[in-house]
Amino acid sequence: MKKTLITLAVLAAATGVAQAQSSVVIYGTVDAGFVSERGGVKGNVNKLDSGVASASRLGFKGTEDLGSGLSALFLLEAGFNVDSGAQGAPGKAEALFGRQAYVGLSSKTTGTLTLGRQYTPWYNTLSKVADPFAAGYAGSAKNLFPANTRTSNTVLYTSPNFNGFDADVAYTFGEKAESNKYGRQIGASAGYSNGPLNARLAYNNTSNDDVGFQAASGRNWLAAANYDFAVAKAYVAYGANKGQSSALRNNTDRNAYSLTQLSAAPSTDSNNILVGATVPVGPAGTVMASFIRTNDKTAANADADQWALGYSYALSKRTSTYASYAKIKNKNNAGYTVGNNSNVGTGDKAFNVGVRHSF
Repeated sequence: MKKTLITLAVLAAATGVAQAQSSVVIYGTVDAGFVSERGGVKGNVNKLDSGVASASRLGFKGTEDLGSGLSALFLLEAGFNVDSGAQGAPGKAEALFGRQAYVGLSSKTTGTLTLGRQYTPWYNTLSKVADPFAAGYAGSAKNLFPANTRTSNTVLYTSPNFNGFDADVAYTFGEKAESNKYGRQIGASAGYSNGPLNARLAYNNTSNDDVGFQAASGRNWLAAANYDFAVAKAYVAYGANKGQSSALRNNTDRNAYSLTQLSAAPSTDSNNILVGATVPVGPAGTVMASFIRTNDKTAANADADQWALGYSYALSKRTSTYASYAKIKNKNNAGYTVGNNSNVGTGDKAFNVGVRHSF
């Protein structure tokens, strides 16, 4: 009997150790708001929208300690619509884990390697460093900046942090016959974050070559920084886009403003500038503001400006309410629309108010 009890105690202790060495976390965001859009060919549109500030999602992530500073990790993330319960982003069919799905290994000394569907280094720089709206609300930088959000079939390496410096590089397989270049995408970024300063430089290259079709690649550069002055955090960013498909609009509808006249085609030579700020108001409020200009350097000269203002109030660490407004001035038949984190929008003006809860 004593031997049996000892054996059970040892097994219980071993099981406890095994459990301590690995973990799985369920997390998510539930975001819904009222959205009012104006100025598009469809007229005034009022709707209940999902994922206005941050895309609604349900995710699973886990790690396992493999010893000697090495660990395994995975992440599976699905998007959904709060307003309808449907899978995927509003108006888009999406795979079950269409937001993110990857597995990899991480070392404390050599960095992290992940394989699967992931955010690009370029988009992480735009949303986490450049944009005071974090690519959400009516003021989302995605309204005028090319998004390059995420890619499938991607290998991503992220370096450890060395005294505030870090870098990452991504390679996306085109997975087409005859040439590895067909459909290939390459991205990289490097940055410095320490104290109040966060600065980053990102690059993205998308091959336009395909079977029977040869074209120059689309190339994007983005330099971004923010600095926290305590009374306000200032943001600034500059992007340059060259080549075919380098500046695809978040909204691909060229009939957004007219059923008879198409908007100007996406530019093959353009740049973007952004200046913005977030200002804490009281113990729980934050004001967000930004100005973005897109300069089309082709003969079409289809430029655009966006002004945006927003406010978020934290009811708790997990729940906040928000309101935001943005207006785009399209020039020379430019066709940009005011969207939000999950929806591309229908017009040149939009107002939204909603609530977001994270768990």
